[in-house]
Formats: sequence, structure tokens, C-alpha cells
Amino acid sequence: MAKLISCAAANTKVDLVAQTGLSRSAVGLGLQTLAEAGLVRIAGQRATPGRGRPADRLEIDPRSGVILAAEYNVSRARVHVYDMGQRLLASRVLTIDMSDGPEAVLGDLVEVYRDLTGSDSPQLRAVGLGLPGPIDTHRGVPVRPPVMPGWDGYPVADFLSAQLQCDVVLENDVNLRALGEARALPADQSPLLYVLVDVGIGGGLVQSDGQLYEGSDGAAGDIGHIRVAGAADVPCVCGQYGCLEAVASASAMAEASSDSSGDVADVADFLVRLRHGDERAVRAGRESAAVIGGVIADLVHFANPARVVIGGPVALAHESILSRIRGVVYDRALPLATRNLAISGPVRGVESGVGGALVLAIERALGPAAITRAIAGRGGHDATTGPAAGARRG
Repeated sequence: MAKLISCAAANTKVDLVAQTGLSRSAVGLGLQTLAEAGLVRIAGQRATPGRGRPADRLEIDPRSGVILAAEYNVSRARVHVYDMGQRLLASRVLTIDMSDGPEAVLGDLVEVYRDLTGSDSPQLRAVGLGLPGPIDTHRGVPVRPPVMPGWDGYPVADFLSAQLQCDVVLENDVNLRALGEARALPADQSPLLYVLVDVGIGGGLVQSDGQLYEGSDGAAGDIGHIRVAGAADVPCVCGQYGCLEAVASASAMAEASSDSSGDVADVADFLVRLRHGDERAVRAGRESAAVIGGVIADLVHFANPARVVIGGPVALAHESILSRIRGVVYDRALPLATRNLAISGPVRGVESGVGGALVLAIERALGPAAITRAIAGRGGHDATTGPAAGARRG
């Protein structure tokens, strides 16, 4: 019930009865329990049709705690703090180096949270965190992440749970972007496929019910390591050759756009030239976009999404990149799979990832286990039974 109230799917007792199929007495008992836990409050009244008494309008009490949502890529992190009503309270963008190792990077996150909230902050209910690599969501650990040396198998969720005394949900950064986009769009825009084009290439798929599709081990959506048919045997960071990420990522585009001097352009310089319409940069970008579009066309045949979102700095730097991807997908995929397909940039821009982190953290904070602990007076963490930091979302 708390999740339904939080996402505005139901905000009166009548709505909850209709949505859950429970009796009015069962819903009433549940609401009493949530009120006793300090999570739900009455926020005015909603008029009802006819001459009936107005219904109490329910909401999650924003004063009942805070949520920490963060999304990390290789060099930058977005850290946001929200109240339980999902209102942004504080935020910070950090320059980071993942090669500093997990204890240093995560320790900085803990310090930033404490700096943003101060000593008198409400209780931290949950943390949602995205990292740029494969994630075992069962255990809350990265698994052989190519761009995160020293992080393989590190207990990220358990470390943060111990430091911050709350539940922690760990997820791949592209999955968070996909979820953030899907929840910001109408329900009929899912299934939604999010494709991130950056120094790496990744994908995330949100199902028609609004939930992430992660696969049995959390490895679904790792499209950057699909072998591109006919591509040169360019070595990839994963150890294989000819992967989509190796031949069409922002790094590959930057190298392809380099001049005859032999000096390879870095990604930052490439993006500046792309934004300014440099001929060599635009040509390299469009050639890579055609390769990406071909892979997406195959994925469209397999998953039949309602929307494909192309995110990352490359797609935002020049409109021709997105238009080239769109053109290839519509040209190569069959009409049945594309007749209602939308292909666009992200509606939340650079905030998609933290939006997804917020969704997962709120759902964990309002899950049965967390509510049970709150009712028992143990708050967000108990040293004996504790939150299942690395467990799947409930």
C-alpha cells in the first residue's frame, strides 16, 4: 500500500481497495499500521462523485526520513538527497576517479551525504546507488567491472549499509537511467530500452509493468559487448574483439576523428568539436551511429520496446547522431516492430540515473521488511538482523 501511495497510483482508502483487492477493513488496518510507523499521513480531502463525504487524501509523510540517491560513472558522480515525499533537498556533482578504489570512493560518498544533511538530519531510510559496471544485485557487489579496477567482488552495499545504518540498493548505472526514464513517461511507453553511448556503451530494459529486466544474474542489457558483424578486430576492455563498445563508443569516435598527425583526440575534445559541427567529428559520429543503430534494430526485433531512449554525451552533442541511429533502426527493423516505436533522447536529461536510484531506494524503504522494522522501533537498521543490503528489491 505504501508503494501505491508513494507513486500516486492510489491516494485514498477507496483507491487502495480497488488497487489491492483487499477489504476495506484490511486496508484500514494496513493504513493504521503505516501511520503508527510514521510513514503515511492525511493530507487534506478529495471530493467524491455525488453527495458522498469527501475521502481523506493520503500521502507518504515527507518528514518520515530521507533518501540518498547517487549515480556514478568513471569520472563523475551525481549525489542527491530527497525527503520521503521525493522532494529534492540537496545535491552535489563530484569529480571522481574510480581507480582510487572502493573504500576511498565510497568513503567520500558517506562524507558528502553527512555534509549535505548535517548533524540533525532526519533518519536515512535507504540508499540507491548506480555504478558503471556489471552488478550482482543479489549480493550488492560489482562483478569484474572493466572500468573499475580493484572493485571486483567488493561488498559495496554491505559497506554503505554499515556506514549509514540503512538499506542499500546497488544497480548498474544504465539500468538506473532506463528506470528513471520509464517512470517519468506514461505507462504505455514501456517496454523501454535505454542505450547509453559514452566512453562505453550499455543498455537497460524496463518491462511493460515498470520493472527492470535484469536476467537471472543481473547481466541483462550489457549490449556493449555484442560482437559487431563485419567489424574490425579492435580489442575491447572485456578481452574480446570487435565489440560494439570497442568500435562505436565515444572513445572509438574520438580516435576515428583524429587528424593526420597521429595524435589521438580525447573524448572531451571530440565532444567539443562535435558540438561545434566539426566535419571530421560529425562524420566519425555518424559512422558509429550507423553501427549502433544496426545493433538496436536487432534488439528491437527481440524485445519489441515501445520506446528507445538514446542517452549519453554523444547523442546530446549533435542532433545528427540521434537522427542517424533513428534512421537505421527504422530502415532495418520490420514494420510490425517499428510502427509505434518512438526513438528519442532522454526526457530527464542527465538526471535519469539519479531518478532511477530514487525509485529503487523509495521502493526499498517502503517495502515490507523496512516497514516491519520501523513498526518494531528499530528504524532503518538493526545490528542483529539488519537490512538485507544486497538482496533483491522486495
